[in-house]
Amino acid sequence: MSTITTAILIISAVAVSGLVFGSLRIRGIGLGPAGVLFSGLVFAHFGATINPEINHFAKEFGLILFVFTIGIQLGPGIIQLWKQQGLLLNGLTLLIVLQGFGLVVLFGYLYGFPGTAVAGLFSGSTTNTPSLGAAEQAAAMMGDGEESLEMSYLASAYAVAYPGGILGIIASMLLLKKIFKVDLDEEVEQYQSKNGNGHEPIERQSVIVENARLDLVPFGEIPGIDETGVRLSRVRRCDDTEVEAATEQTLLGEGDVIQVVGPRSGLARFVPLIGRRSDEDLMMTSGNVTYRRVYVTETHALNKSLAELSLDRFYNVTITRIIRGGVEMAPRGSSRLFYGDIVQIVGDNKSLDRATSFLGNSTKSMKETQFSPLFVGIAVGVLAGMIPLSIPGVPFPVRLGLAGGPLIAAIVLSLVGSIGSFVWYIPSSANLALRELGIILFLACAGLGAGETFFESAMSLNGAKWISAGLVITMVPLLVAGILARVVWKQNYLTICGVIAGSMTDPPALAFAGSMRDCDASATAYAAVYPLTMILRIIVAQSLIFIFA
Repeated sequence: MSTITTAILIISAVAVSGLVFGSLRIRGIGLGPAGVLFSGLVFAHFGATINPEINHFAKEFGLILFVFTIGIQLGPGIIQLWKQQGLLLNGLTLLIVLQGFGLVVLFGYLYGFPGTAVAGLFSGSTTNTPSLGAAEQAAAMMGDGEESLEMSYLASAYAVAYPGGILGIIASMLLLKKIFKVDLDEEVEQYQSKNGNGHEPIERQSVIVENARLDLVPFGEIPGIDETGVRLSRVRRCDDTEVEAATEQTLLGEGDVIQVVGPRSGLARFVPLIGRRSDEDLMMTSGNVTYRRVYVTETHALNKSLAELSLDRFYNVTITRIIRGGVEMAPRGSSRLFYGDIVQIVGDNKSLDRATSFLGNSTKSMKETQFSPLFVGIAVGVLAGMIPLSIPGVPFPVRLGLAGGPLIAAIVLSLVGSIGSFVWYIPSSANLALRELGIILFLACAGLGAGETFFESAMSLNGAKWISAGLVITMVPLLVAGILARVVWKQNYLTICGVIAGSMTDPPALAFAGSMRDCDASATAYAAVYPLTMILRIIVAQSLIFIFA
């Protein structure tokens, strides 16, 4: 068989057996996709290896797919998380990295490890491959660039500590779950009710206008109305029995009954200012007004605020809700529409038809994956990961690499939304499929690459020291930070798992956390701390080479 055919067959066998192994559960606990890594180790130990260049390409491309699709999915919500908890979550990450640095230095001096072994142990126990590459560069700068025993320690310590690092991260998550007797369903419910991506549930109310000072004042010119998130959708004049569509341009009149839509807190502030609540349901009153839910799929509707789009002026309709990722949000003048958003618009049928045509509402487009933007984004991410970043006080450039670059690029591009005809949107089912394919490729090839020498190295005296030290370096910082996050800052367990996985830049751990419950809490926290973690771990790995030189 050809080299490529052999590689495909071996990777497929590793993936299938690993997924079966990962699906096995003991007391409800299973490895999930991480089982593929250990399947790869076993296959490689018994001689099932593939061409190193094919292995390297498949592993890196799988990792790129995984992190890029995460960034695309989480980008629109990541800014809100940074505003709410960015300082705390990244502070926990800094604490984890500093503890790991202190412990690896302690073990280095305690066991007399050479600098390359210390750096490899740090990279492996924290499952950070880019820091390994950075350490190799630093070691080459310090030496003559030729292979040596010390240089071989770097790769060996990394390979031995890496699987233990993954197990240690997962074990830390499970220990925290047991320590705090976590109910996962309750954690998901609390996360969704507390966060909801920062948005309250949307309600509607009928109100009788009694404030005479608002007589003949356009609704949109009421002071502070935009800050409340309240929108006007229907009105029944005091001298009429028919309901008509209403917009921000609608003039209010004393005695009119209006229907407003918005978050509960906004309605509580707004209603007393204009009158009192009415029991009349304008949804049930006759009139030429209805509502429609429309997908935003036209590029000319993107990257503009609702105030700039002025749908009320041009189409005589009102947007009363924006639904993004299953979360209803109150529209404001500053709100911007993303590709794939669902907007609820209110108006007469002809106006709704014209507004629908403007917004797109192409259900076919919502099911299609546009691959040109996908590969453009990946290319941008790869190039971004190659850019050397100079940090004051650090004697070497820092690079985000093939993991950090695509993640940052995906977050930025998903926030941009579109450039011309390029739209960075992937349907949720396709996103999940690409993400799973990516992590499976990465783990299968990582296991096959390390498995050939793993068991031999692990059974040696140095290997035993590396494994034991690695588990301490992995678990102690995570448990300390996790306990503090839960006890002191009352953090959600799934968010803590995301910080744990992100602070280790560990895709298998994130996949494990995500497999526990269908919730974005872990993935969002992972993306929030990943950039800082990547930079810190690269700096620490290279610093260890200089410290132990």
